[in-house]
Amino acid sequence: MINLVIDIGNTLSKVAVFNNRELVSLEQSVDLTEPYLSKLIKDNKIDNSIISSVKPEIKHLEDCLKAVTKYNHFTAITDSEIINYYKTPNTLGPDRYAAVIGAAANYPDQNCLVLDAGTCITYDFISSEKKYFGGSISPGIQMRFKAMHTFTGKLPLVNADLHNSENYGDDTLSSILTGVQKGVLYEVLGFIEYYNSTWPHLKVILCGGDMNFFDTQLKSSIFAHTLKTEPNLVLIGLNEVIYHTND
Repeated sequence: MINLVIDIGNTLSKVAVFNNRELVSLEQSVDLTEPYLSKLIKDNKIDNSIISSVKPEIKHLEDCLKAVTKYNHFTAITDSEIINYYKTPNTLGPDRYAAVIGAAANYPDQNCLVLDAGTCITYDFISSEKKYFGGSISPGIQMRFKAMHTFTGKLPLVNADLHNSENYGDDTLSSILTGVQKGVLYEVLGFIEYYNSTWPHLKVILCGGDMNFFDTQLKSSIFAHTLKTEPNLVLIGLNEVIYHTND
C-alpha cells in the first residue's frame, strides 16, 4: 500500500510517500501545485492520500487527489484509535491531532507529551490508554522576538541564536535574546515537570522547526532520559489514519 501524506503548515509543506509504514521519500515545499502532485502520484503509483492543513484553501488539492487516489479527508473529528476528549474538536488543529496519533503509534502503552515547536509551541498529552485530553498553545520563539519588536517603540528585532547559553544579557540585544530563549526554555521545563509528576513514565516527543533547539537545551536537564525527537511525527500520524480507515 503506497500512501501520499501531506502536512501543510504555516510556513511550508511536507510531502511524504510511505510504503506501508516505511517512509520512503520526503520533500518540503512552500507552494503545492496540481501538476506537482499529479507527477508525484504517477511516479510513485500512489494508492491512498491524506492531507492535514492549517490553511483553509485546499479544495483544489483535494480534488486533484480524489481524481486518481483513494483520498482520506482528515480533520480533528476523523475517526481514529484515539479517544478524543477535546471539548471543541472542530477548532482543534489537525496537525495537533495527527501528532498525538503518531505518538500513540510510535509509543503504544506509554504516556506521551508532544511538544511541537513551530510558529507556535503546542503541548499535547495522550495517555497510555490512548486518551487525548488536550494541551496548551503558546507563542513560538520567532513570534516572541517579533512581538517585542512590533508592539514596542524602540526594541529591535533580534534573531534567534540557538547556540547561546547565557543566563542573562549585559546589553539590550542580549537581554532580549536571553529573555526569549531562556523564558521559553523555562516554560517548556515547567510543562514537562507538571506532566511528569502527574503521569508516570512520561515520554516527551519533540517535533517542529525549532525541535533541535529544545533537544540541545533539554539534554542537560533531569528530563533528558524522557526525550525523543521525531521530525515527521505528524506525517506518521496521518499515515496511521489511512491504516485505520482501511482496516
